[in-house]
Amino acid sequence: MIKKNKLTLVIASIITLLPCVFGLIMWDKLPNTMATHWGVDGNADGFSSKLFAVLGMPLIILAIMLLCILISAKDNQKVDQNVKPFRLILWIMPTLSCVVNAITYSFALGKDVNIGLIWPLVFGVMFTAIGNYTPKMKQNRTMGIKIKWTLENEENWNATHRFGGKVWFYGGFAVMLTALLPTMIMIWTMFAIMMPLVFAPAIYSYIYYKKQAKNGTYEASNKIKPLSKKGKIATIIAVSLILCGVAVLMFTGDVDINYGDDSFTVEATYWSDLTVKYADIDSIELCENADFGARVGGFDSARLLLGNFKSDSLGKITLYAYTSSEDAVVISVDGSKLVIGDTESQTAAEIYAKLSTLCK
Repeated sequence: MIKKNKLTLVIASIITLLPCVFGLIMWDKLPNTMATHWGVDGNADGFSSKLFAVLGMPLIILAIMLLCILISAKDNQKVDQNVKPFRLILWIMPTLSCVVNAITYSFALGKDVNIGLIWPLVFGVMFTAIGNYTPKMKQNRTMGIKIKWTLENEENWNATHRFGGKVWFYGGFAVMLTALLPTMIMIWTMFAIMMPLVFAPAIYSYIYYKKQAKNGTYEASNKIKPLSKKGKIATIIAVSLILCGVAVLMFTGDVDINYGDDSFTVEATYWSDLTVKYADIDSIELCENADFGARVGGFDSARLLLGNFKSDSLGKITLYAYTSSEDAVVISVDGSKLVIGDTESQTAAEIYAKLSTLCK
C-alpha cells in the first residue's frame, strides 16, 4: 500500500512540514512564547516556546501520520483494501498541521482569529470526509469501526460501515452549521451532535448482530486474525516509548538563572527563556510559603510550574518554579510580576540576595 502511494506520502509529508518553513522565515517577528492551545471559549489557555511551536508541533503531527500509515499498511498487507480510505489518512494530518499552525501564527502575529468559526468547520469536514470513505473500507484492525461484531462477521462489518458512513457524512454537515451559533451554544450543540456520531454505529452493529443471531445467519470467522507475536512486541514497544516520553515530561526539567552585567536570564526546560534588565526592576521581595495559584497558560508537570499563573495572594504572575517550591522571589517589572521558586528555601534566599545586590 505504501509503495503504491509513495509520491502521495512524500507530498503529504512536505505539506505537513510547510508551517516549519513559514515559521523559520518569520522567526524574528514571532514572540518567544506562543499560544498553542485554546479553550472552548476561544481564548488562549496554553503556551509554548517559539522553538516548539515552529518545529515541534509539525514534527509531532508528521510522526503521528507516519505511525498511523505504517500500522495501517502493515495490517492491510494481506487485504485488498480500497486505496481511497488509505489516502484519507494521508491527507488528514497535513490538513490538520496547516490549520493548527495557521491559527498559531495568526495569534502570534496579532491577528484576530475566530476559533468558534474554525473548529466546527474543521471537525465537520473531517466527519463528512470520513463518512464518505467509510463504506469503502474492508475488514481490518486499524481503520473503520472496529468492535467485536464487525471484526467477527464481514456482513456485519459492511452493514455497520454503510450505516456509519451515512451518519458521519450528514452529521458532518450538521457540525459545520453550528459555526453559525453563539459560542457557548455552539459548543454544547456540537457536542450533542458528535456524541451520537460516535456511539450510533456501535449500537447499530449490536442490533444487527442480534438480528443475525435471531435469524441464524451470524457466523464468527477468523478472517481478521489477532496480532502476531511481532505485532504484539511492536505495540508494547510503542506504548512503552509513549509512557517513557510522558514520564520524561512529567518528572524532569530544571530552572536556572544566569546573571549578566546589566540583566539576568531565567532558563527553564520545556519553556522559553526570559531576560530581565536590572534597571527595569521596580521591587524585589522574598515570599515565604508562596501561593502560586492555578495555571492560566503555560506548562505544569509533577516537577515544574512554568508560564502564566493566577494566585489569590500574588495576582497574575509569570512563574518559573518547581512544584516542591515553598519560598519564592517576587520581582515587579513595569507593573508585572515575575516569580522564581526553587526546590530549597535557602536557594530562593540566595537568589533574592544576589538580585538585590545587582539591582543597587
